[in-house]
Amino acid sequence: METASTPTHCPYCALQCGMNITPLPLGGVEVSERPDFPVNRGALCGKGRTAAQVLSPAARLTTPLVRTGGRLVEAGWEEALDRIAGALSSVRAHSGPDALGVFGGGGLTNEKAYALGKFARVALGTSQIDYNGRFCMSSAAAAGTRAFGLDRGLPFPLEDIPRTGCVILVGSNLAETMPPSLRFFTELRENGGTLIVVDPRRTRTADQADLHLAPRPGTDLALALGLLHLVVAEGRTDEEYIRERTTGWEEARAAAMAHWPEYVERITGVSVPRLRQAVRMFCEPESAMVLTARGPEQQSKGTDTVGAWIDLCLATGRAGRPLSGYGCLTGQGNGQGGREHGQKADQLPGYRKLDDPAARRHVAGVWGVDPDSLPGPGRSAYELLDALGTDIRALLLMGSNPVVSAPRAAHVEERLRSLDFLAVADVVLSETAELADVVLPVTQWAEETGTTTSLEGRVLLRRQAVAPPPGVRSDLYVLHELAARLGVEKGFPTDPETVFGELRRASAGGPADYSGITYRRLAEEDGVFWPCPAPVPAEGDGGDGEDALFDVEPDAPDRDGGAAEPAAPAAHPGTPRLFLDRFATPDGRARFAAATHRATAEEPDAEYPLLLTTGRVVSQYQSGAQTRRVAELNAAAPGPFVELHPRLAARLGAADGDPLAVVSRRGRAVAPARITDSIRPDTVFMPFHWPGEGRANTLTNPALDPVSRMPEFKSCAVRVEKVQRPAGRG
Repeated sequence: METASTPTHCPYCALQCGMNITPLPLGGVEVSERPDFPVNRGALCGKGRTAAQVLSPAARLTTPLVRTGGRLVEAGWEEALDRIAGALSSVRAHSGPDALGVFGGGGLTNEKAYALGKFARVALGTSQIDYNGRFCMSSAAAAGTRAFGLDRGLPFPLEDIPRTGCVILVGSNLAETMPPSLRFFTELRENGGTLIVVDPRRTRTADQADLHLAPRPGTDLALALGLLHLVVAEGRTDEEYIRERTTGWEEARAAAMAHWPEYVERITGVSVPRLRQAVRMFCEPESAMVLTARGPEQQSKGTDTVGAWIDLCLATGRAGRPLSGYGCLTGQGNGQGGREHGQKADQLPGYRKLDDPAARRHVAGVWGVDPDSLPGPGRSAYELLDALGTDIRALLLMGSNPVVSAPRAAHVEERLRSLDFLAVADVVLSETAELADVVLPVTQWAEETGTTTSLEGRVLLRRQAVAPPPGVRSDLYVLHELAARLGVEKGFPTDPETVFGELRRASAGGPADYSGITYRRLAEEDGVFWPCPAPVPAEGDGGDGEDALFDVEPDAPDRDGGAAEPAAPAAHPGTPRLFLDRFATPDGRARFAAATHRATAEEPDAEYPLLLTTGRVVSQYQSGAQTRRVAELNAAAPGPFVELHPRLAARLGAADGDPLAVVSRRGRAVAPARITDSIRPDTVFMPFHWPGEGRANTLTNPALDPVSRMPEFKSCAVRVEKVQRPAGRG
């Protein structure tokens, strides 16, 4: 007898590729293609194909662990939960609620992110909550909100990309970070469009480009302003569009005109002829797009940098028009939804602002609490981690591994060790979980039902396909049990669909309005784009208040089998394409952002003469906590490396594979040399997936963008030294 397959989505990046999961007769599960899902059309990268291997009990946590005598030992759930609740209560009683911290993750489902934010603010009463998505696209979110009044990664579906005339892809190596998406850009070129890639390295993605611009790390702002200068100087602005749909152009134009091409060439290393070529390629087609990723965003000036790229779109009339616009390629699986529903320090569900009195009243009404009882905005992610052991004495952490992923990681590890109490809920025993006082084994993607929101703003339903191992519980169960132990008996259901129903009510009327989305719709339509408000019943149609917005099904018979109730209003179709009529600002106009180039927080000098930039490789994901447990992926990418130019290697006397030490003001990392002419001679690159002596984030700079509070992962000053290994060591 054939076992039924369950259609679901990949647990990794924000493409959320469709796949099928089939339990095997002798145990385990099989991942197979799902050609009907439009984002990947059946294509899966190596991470997606092997995702089921992390479901194996051999690869993951299956029982709670508690620290006893300095060691983590197995324990029962009651003991583990009692320990956590007792520690949280004790710290709160002694030091106040803001001595409690909560740290979430961009891989948590919308239901978990929503419940975690509610738990922090209602059950704990703390303002100290943020999540690792702050390290992902917070600068793009801040710039998008400032310019358009709304942040959604892509304001159009991926399917629009092959039909535009030109795409400028800034700081993204999507051929390795989200390989199934590369086909959209291949089709773009097949259709006669052009691709410009901006990256200090000639990556696999840059190899596909019609034009590759390789600026010095940290100079993307100058590059964007230089291109905007040329747009003005060459008379390529869309004056009618600027007049009718934007504000702030005079100031932005004046700022751009201070960045003449020769000046920008000196800053970035990109030649004037190539700057002019890029402007010509971008402006000559009828439509064009700019897409950014972590390169320009993970900078201490990331918000202004993204803002300058948005200005390029606005000045040329390439936003809020068909097949044109600015978009951000979100990284984490639920990076978009994760920040929309309350686990970010300054936000409430529905992308409402925590310091907005009307937003507080609405969400407090859904939660059944006094609006004045909700704490205000707390610290951003790095600032929260930096305060551990001092202002924050206990931390509950879900779905993140900051020991590997945070900037200045050795310092963050030290802060975690200094806590009075650390509780971690995770799928695997990550490097952060190894430091915990209590570790809780929780369910993962194929073992639970829940929703995620992809980089397109498409809300998707992940379905449970297999039962979790005995001893594993869901994050929603954890929050329910902890809340009850802390005296909050109601408000934390364990059923994800029930949680989603409450999320819908909390998001209703907000910028990220999910109120018209149901599990049934997600299953039938294979995803719905937000905003998707619930229809408001007309007077006399049988609606009876707020519940009617969520619970009435069209043409449903009454309970007595009599005549059907009047039909409910037609469901909102969702919003695949934003801003075509107006932007989400009060006056409907987009805002230019005047900016001026400024140096990175840490420029090279005599002691640290080079720049380090970091990123991912195709066979590992984020901190590697899950992918490093898959043999096939480890065989393809077994460990860290230092990528450097042959000229730098010659100066060091280094050959391929020689151990090199990369040293910054924050620490030292050692990894084998990988010599290639695809990187600038003044730059070295390290992937950030590994702990230990090759941990790239030991080196990175936590200097923060003043608006987004994004750390400057993408540029810091380093020196490189050849390492003399003792005899007998590899």
